[in-house]
Amino acid sequence: MASVTDVTPTVRRVLLRGTPVAGPTVHLLVPRVGDAGPSWPSIARDGRIVWPQGSHGVSLRSYTARRQDPDAGTVEIDFVLHGTGPAAAWAAAAQPGAPLGVAGGAPLGDRPAARLLLAGDETALPAITRILDAAPPATRGLALVEVAGPEEEQPLAAPDGVVVRWLHRGGTPPGESSLLADAVAALEPVAGDDLFAWVAAESAAVRALRADLRGRWGLGRAQHHAIGYWRRGRAMAPA
Repeated sequence: MASVTDVTPTVRRVLLRGTPVAGPTVHLLVPRVGDAGPSWPSIARDGRIVWPQGSHGVSLRSYTARRQDPDAGTVEIDFVLHGTGPAAAWAAAAQPGAPLGVAGGAPLGDRPAARLLLAGDETALPAITRILDAAPPATRGLALVEVAGPEEEQPLAAPDGVVVRWLHRGGTPPGESSLLADAVAALEPVAGDDLFAWVAAESAAVRALRADLRGRWGLGRAQHHAIGYWRRGRAMAPA
């Protein structure tokens, strides 16, 4: 790990160097806090992770790289610190030089479309950032982002035709707000095949959003991607 930066009160950005990963979703091997010599798994020829025998203290977590440069071998990962799992604990204690493993990458599940509907909480911000960065200038649509408050908002560049709307849950704990589902429920469905909806947040919130997109909006499988990045009561870890 090359550097660490606090982006907001609950988001810490880590720069990894020497990791030429293909694909925006990065599979991380997270050691226990303070373990300078973890027992790393190996990667088989077919891409499978082969774990060492016995207790090893390394956890597998998937994160969306906010930015990556395969040629330079650098990857930026944002960690949400109010989670309770091994990745949040590692990030909270991380200092330059701390070991962190990378075990490959995967796609985001998005696809090009003339109109976008994006909805997610703070764990989805890196993915939403990448989707908007890659969107053509003529793209239209709406990005709904739920965070605790104004202090958690981040600069988010978008095509002129895409509106970014921040939803503040205030004192409501993460995963207990209905802001995202309510915001989408208040929208009039958009007709046509040129719409793609991408949703990521707490699992229960995503289930409600997915039901609305499939039912009231009538979106088929090719027109939406909805994934629970974390589950209330468990580790908060974007995928």
